[in-house]
Amino acid sequence: MMGSVAGMHRSPHRGSSIEFAEYRKYVPGDDPRRLDWQAYARSDRFYVKEFEADTNLRAYFVVDTSASMAFTSGEENKFVYARKMAAALAYLSINQGDAVGLTCCSDVVTADIPPRRSPRHLQYIFDQLEQVELKGETGLVKSLHEVAEQIPQRALVCIFSDFFCEPEELNEAFQHLRYRKHDVAVFHLLDRQELDFEFDRPYRFVDMEDKSSIVVEPYLIGDRYQEALRQYLADVRRYTYQAKADYHLVVTDEDYETLLGDFLTARLPKKKSR
Repeated sequence: MMGSVAGMHRSPHRGSSIEFAEYRKYVPGDDPRRLDWQAYARSDRFYVKEFEADTNLRAYFVVDTSASMAFTSGEENKFVYARKMAAALAYLSINQGDAVGLTCCSDVVTADIPPRRSPRHLQYIFDQLEQVELKGETGLVKSLHEVAEQIPQRALVCIFSDFFCEPEELNEAFQHLRYRKHDVAVFHLLDRQELDFEFDRPYRFVDMEDKSSIVVEPYLIGDRYQEALRQYLADVRRYTYQAKADYHLVVTDEDYETLLGDFLTARLPKKKSR
């Protein structure tokens, strides 16, 4: 097991020795005693040495900030729900000595915060999640490929998105994360209205990302919509399972604390039966 939060991650390390892992840029709040002065002499920049035993767990939260995440038929949109889930997991992780990083992405990466574990870093993550703007089209697939390559060692990668992209392209990104041996948890956020499609009169539907629109009679397309939705959800779920990722369909009128509790409980080590 990797991490103080039981069951969150399997350990990629063997033995108990403290071995050098990587350099990272110095940020205010780091212990000056860990500065590598030889690296400073070569580059004229401050770098801190990190070691394998510095943290039990590295968790990366990838949060979709494209315009479609602003949709809601109730009190909270999909991004607000995702933000609460990511913030809660970050709080649990950092307060138990684990390191957390954050990537926010739409058609471009709007925030890219490397993992650290200090209370000050936690506040920085909260601030970024509070300040982010929802705009642009979904660029999640490209961002997942970048995350897979940038993380230097096995980590827990939690993805929060409505996944409005081609399932086949998602499959390639999930397989990339699997190839890099990351432990992946997928939180697929949808609004209740997106699932039920209950409308009683003609509506103009507007794409929140590219602003295109169409006027339709719901009862004429309802059956085809539900069939397309079922196929889409089945494809996404199948590709996550093939990549050995945890898949969670999240409806934004559900209690997020209960959902997170179930998620953490499901990842506890299973007791062997006698």
